Amino acid sequence: MIILGLNAYHADSSAAIFKDGALIAATEEERFRRIKHWAGFPSEAIKFCLKEAGVTLKEVDYICIGRDPKAKVWKKVLFVLKNIGRKNTLLSDRIKNSGKVASIETELSALSGLSEKELKPKIVNVEHHRSHLASAFFASPFQESAILSIDGSGDFTTTMIAVGKGNQIEVLDSVDFPVSAGLFYTAFTQYLGFPHYGDEYKVMGLAPYGEPKYLDEVRKILILKPDGLFDWESEYFAPTTEIKLDYSTHVPVISTLYGQKMIDVFGPSRQPGDELTQYHKDLAASVQRVCEELILHILNHLQKRTGLKNICIAGGVAQNSVANGKIVEKTNFENLYLPSAGHDAGISMGSALYAYNHIFKSSRGSAVYSAYTGSRFSNEEIEDVLKKNNVKYQRLSDEVLFEKIVDKLIEPGVVGWFSGRAEFGPRALGARSIIADPRNPKAKDLLNSKIKRRESFRPFAPSILKEYTAEFFEKVEDVPFMEKVFPIRKEKRELIPAVTHVDGTGRLQTVAREVSPRYYALIDQFRQKTGVPILLNTSFNENEPIVNTPQEALDCFLRTQMDMLVLENCVVER
Repeated sequence: MIILGLNAYHADSSAAIFKDGALIAATEEERFRRIKHWAGFPSEAIKFCLKEAGVTLKEVDYICIGRDPKAKVWKKVLFVLKNIGRKNTLLSDRIKNSGKVASIETELSALSGLSEKELKPKIVNVEHHRSHLASAFFASPFQESAILSIDGSGDFTTTMIAVGKGNQIEVLDSVDFPVSAGLFYTAFTQYLGFPHYGDEYKVMGLAPYGEPKYLDEVRKILILKPDGLFDWESEYFAPTTEIKLDYSTHVPVISTLYGQKMIDVFGPSRQPGDELTQYHKDLAASVQRVCEELILHILNHLQKRTGLKNICIAGGVAQNSVANGKIVEKTNFENLYLPSAGHDAGISMGSALYAYNHIFKSSRGSAVYSAYTGSRFSNEEIEDVLKKNNVKYQRLSDEVLFEKIVDKLIEPGVVGWFSGRAEFGPRALGARSIIADPRNPKAKDLLNSKIKRRESFRPFAPSILKEYTAEFFEKVEDVPFMEKVFPIRKEKRELIPAVTHVDGTGRLQTVAREVSPRYYALIDQFRQKTGVPILLNTSFNENEPIVNTPQEALDCFLRTQMDMLVLENCVVER
């Protein structure tokens, strides 16, 4: 059975393809379009997935869309009736977007040459949050687990709790739009002067520079309910009917979410470009803490309700790696699984898994520990690109290459590393990465100012050989997708200042030899020369989607101040 999963006409559009439950390929449309969070029909991602699977759309048995217009239809009707006399930007936007989703058969027909009549029986709609649930549980190693999906909104739901057993998911409860942990965090992200879609991680990065001095004020906004779910004080937010999420240019733009009461309580909002004061840092710390409290409130009740020891989490809020790092410690759950694409791109993977397992009741596939499901290029293809650009290069064996890279890192130097298949998800995991020496105290400022061209407060991540985690971190868990933040041992912080955040933590990636053999070998070569089994790892990009092709990697290298570019076995130096 071949299943193609799609996240279409939604931020972070993507496609994923499975054969008999095994993941063949998955990628985000933004990697091809070169527009962050690209929203629309993922035609290029679909073409890529079909090519990787060696099939045509005619050979695909089912096409799963991570959206179900029929979900909570009566609640949607009631919402419209309640707001019938008000200006309703939200409703008009949703109607326009629903029209696009309804036209998906037309898009697929244009892409494949198949008639809409041939395509219609293949299409399966899967509710947004059920897709999230499936992306986590069915990719996990657990036969039984509690599951949480938590984000901004999708199919009129913002939070969903469930139990997974074998190949079935039972939904226990949910929170309806507009009450939303994601919109709560986004409202404060905007208030703090970060207006772009997807800027929430900046607040998470800023929070450790502050003290949570405004907990009481922020806590008043959310209402933690005895059943383990939550509500909010709506006057802090913009009128629900006036919320605008615009996808018309394929760049998601969300209207201002905070209301007048937020300004009354917290003062004038910061405008983009204004100084970041200590007040802003303290407020960011307070918002982050309250978000963590909300997540732990939901999970502690879910654990008591189910009695289970395993938990799987997905959704945009599940990208909060600081909160994720505290879950096992601060709940009675013992094991946590998060997918590499917990955000909306993962909807493509999740909708396909939900159909294959839950709807068609097929046997579970293997657990997914690798995010390397995207583009790949041979040395010969890379050499063609370099020759076409008249770029001098060397092609070296891995043994010689790794030693050369390590010497450059120690020098110190910054290296663009392009190896194997691209990652699925927002994090570079050693396939499309910029790497540096974590011992270099100047590396962070160099990367932020001269290569990444981004805010100085944002941290860089340590990729660590899995078996050395306990030596450098206070907690030991598998973190294959860089989805958790842990405290770095105090005695190690001065040794690796470039990857130690201001609060002594690091958002780590545990690198396993069997999952990432080449990246593992490179880090191990660095360990042998320095005694440190860690590399600084950040995404290979410069205010753009992560590079997808050798040409994009070369372009990024040439317009920044990287010292070395490594494309598989080909090396380019300044």
